[in-house]
Amino acid sequence: MSGNNSKFLWEQAPHYPNSALSSGFDMGGGFRVLHLVRPFLSFLPEVQSADRKIPFREKVIYTVISLFIFLVCSQLPLYGIHSTTGADPFYWMRVILASNRGTVMELGITPIVTSGLVMQLLAGSKIIEVDNSVREDRALLNGAQKLLGILIAVGEAVAYVLSGMYGSVSQLGVGNAILIIVQLCFALLALFENIIWKAFSPTTINSGRGAEFEGAVIALFHLLITRTDKVRALREAFYRQNLPNVTNLLATVLIFLIVIYFQGFRVVLPVRSKNARGQQGSYPIKLFYTSNMPIILQSALVSNLYFISQLLYRRYSGNFFVNLLGKWKESEYSGQSIPVGGLAYYVTAPSSLADMAANPFHALFYLVFMLSACALFSKTWIEVSGSSARDVAKQLKEQQMVMPGHRDSNLQKELNRYIPTAAAFGGMCIGALTVLADFMGAIGSGTGILLAVTIIYQYFETFEKERASELETLRTELETNRLSYGRKEYILGHYPTHASSFWE
Repeated sequence: MSGNNSKFLWEQAPHYPNSALSSGFDMGGGFRVLHLVRPFLSFLPEVQSADRKIPFREKVIYTVISLFIFLVCSQLPLYGIHSTTGADPFYWMRVILASNRGTVMELGITPIVTSGLVMQLLAGSKIIEVDNSVREDRALLNGAQKLLGILIAVGEAVAYVLSGMYGSVSQLGVGNAILIIVQLCFALLALFENIIWKAFSPTTINSGRGAEFEGAVIALFHLLITRTDKVRALREAFYRQNLPNVTNLLATVLIFLIVIYFQGFRVVLPVRSKNARGQQGSYPIKLFYTSNMPIILQSALVSNLYFISQLLYRRYSGNFFVNLLGKWKESEYSGQSIPVGGLAYYVTAPSSLADMAANPFHALFYLVFMLSACALFSKTWIEVSGSSARDVAKQLKEQQMVMPGHRDSNLQKELNRYIPTAAAFGGMCIGALTVLADFMGAIGSGTGILLAVTIIYQYFETFEKERASELETLRTELETNRLSYGRKEYILGHYPTHASSFWE
């Protein structure tokens, strides 16, 4: 294996730790709980691995088709529902879960993400143990994850229907209720759709100053054309309240660029093979070592707090402890419930710069909470996901890789100089960028922007590695053909093909 290929392999290490891919319940005596999944493996849906190398362009086409199908499902309304009016209790979770209310994608990616996180947490905390080199154990793990995802999807679908989100079960009827559950289970870009819509939406909204276009860009041109005072029109287009404005759009673009810039920060540690002489590689430790996981966990925590607080406030609004958890009211513009007091209010980003100036303690509390939570979640995640310095050192030793100039016993100590710091500081940076996006009023919320940019950047890195791999394959083929052609010329030059020439 060449040095370039070795480097390519090791660049994957921070994102795909081996221990997070393996699992099994050791119950003593040889029986493991994962063996209970065996009877279900033949019934679980599975996509077989390709029996050929898939060209990069073909991968891109299938990816685009998948995104298009997801987007269509996000707009396809559920059949049989009576109503989706009123406050949405999951409004704050929609961006994270890629879900859309009242559509086939009501559940979004919740079942998949939840089952994956649960299995990874169990594996990282050593509750689940397995030898990753055993094919059967890997199959059992994947089967357990799929089965758990299906059970979560069914459970959530039943809970949605029984809770009356689409009307009472008596109004829907048993047939419609079952049909809705089947649709939600079968469904197993929301942010980009949101950004594009808020930038170019042609719909009009009555804001109290007359009808205005919702889209920030369309509103800008409309105001410049219809208003005689162009300066006032520009001011209104850039700073209008309660509707998307040009400042929000520019803030969104700025946050995208800042996050992409910070993605390039990394420390590269050289590694080499103990067995294969000359085989060199590198182990990059990124500033965002845990990627977008801190903000996902923080958002999940806050979203659950919102959900519980809203449920309690609707029933026990006069209770002191319930009010301490959060007070809520419906927004006159969006119709959604927004926190106006209690803990739920203080862990919510200020709605505008004016709100920050009026309530500086709120802004300060939100800033401290975001930085602390993201740093803590990031530090915790490396321990439970199998990407800590101890786990990485173990993986390097198992693959007979060492750091030049360091003993094997000092490998973990050397990694400890970088990985915990990168995790904590990277988590704080993620939190700080989220706060900055929220304070600047970026479209889609700071959390949504961070998730979108980190995912896009991962796709960009995948694209670059795929392209490099294809170029390397093409170069190898050309070199092979050149050598083969050279051998043919050599043979023809030394051994004439005609008998007459030979006898001459």
